[in-house]
Amino acid sequence: MAALFGTRVRRLRTAAGLTQAELGSRVHVASTRITQIERTSGARPTLALARALDAVLGADDLLVELWPYVYREAFPNWSRAFIAHSEQAVSIREYAAHVVPGLLQTKEYARAVLSVGLTLSGDEQLEERLTVRMTRQERLASPDRPELWVVLDEAVLRRPIGGREVTGAQLERLLVAAAERHITVQVLPFDQGEHDVMGGSLTVLTLPDGSEVAYTEGAHYGQLIEDPDEVGRFAVTYDRLRANALPPLMSLDMIRSAMEGYNRGANVPSRSERRRVAQEQLQQSGRRQLRGGGTRVPRRRARP
Repeated sequence: MAALFGTRVRRLRTAAGLTQAELGSRVHVASTRITQIERTSGARPTLALARALDAVLGADDLLVELWPYVYREAFPNWSRAFIAHSEQAVSIREYAAHVVPGLLQTKEYARAVLSVGLTLSGDEQLEERLTVRMTRQERLASPDRPELWVVLDEAVLRRPIGGREVTGAQLERLLVAAAERHITVQVLPFDQGEHDVMGGSLTVLTLPDGSEVAYTEGAHYGQLIEDPDEVGRFAVTYDRLRANALPPLMSLDMIRSAMEGYNRGANVPSRSERRRVAQEQLQQSGRRQLRGGGTRVPRRRARP
């Protein structure tokens, strides 16, 4: 993909009649950086640079649309393999222990999730990761969209990510998504107790040829499982989670109840805000008393 990106840049630059130095000047990078991109050497282009090249070369977002695929090439082999399988899968079964799965995240919720982590280097990398995540969601609206079955741990509903307003909007997004015929959402309540996937997430993918792969993930690791026997055991584990979860309609009721709680909470001022308002009201009351000269004592009427 990096080679394809570089080829497109070279063709667009040539068609525009620009040298590498002239293009570099217009997008505010050295000419050697343009050379590296066109020859697929050195660091890969950033999202900001892809946008700048698009604008200068009049590429109609072609380079920006290619960029997420270039970005993924920096991922470990197992991660790239999982993404490739996901893009071909006819069925995706996912259990999420801590946060809403990336395929169903709102942009603000995703931003909050991606903004924490030991490997985040800054705002530019955050925007790049966010773009890649949002791009992956496009397949859910494509003609070859997969069947998506998601089991959420109750903790996903109870943890406010990005604040109450962001989480409330995210839960509303789940309700909207679950109305689609190809998407099913269930909730695994706390009272179901311990299970085999506590502490992490599990995804089982069914590929077009009927074979399956599994993927497990924790806070700082991921593992792709392709051995048929191991994948079969993870598929059974997922089926147990799905059987122990609330039925879809009851799950949506729980999501709706949690969403309403977040929406109510979003309208309640914080403790510091309530304290500030109370102090202002006391000060205003004191000023009114001073202006009025204190309490007025009614005069006695003289007897005739």
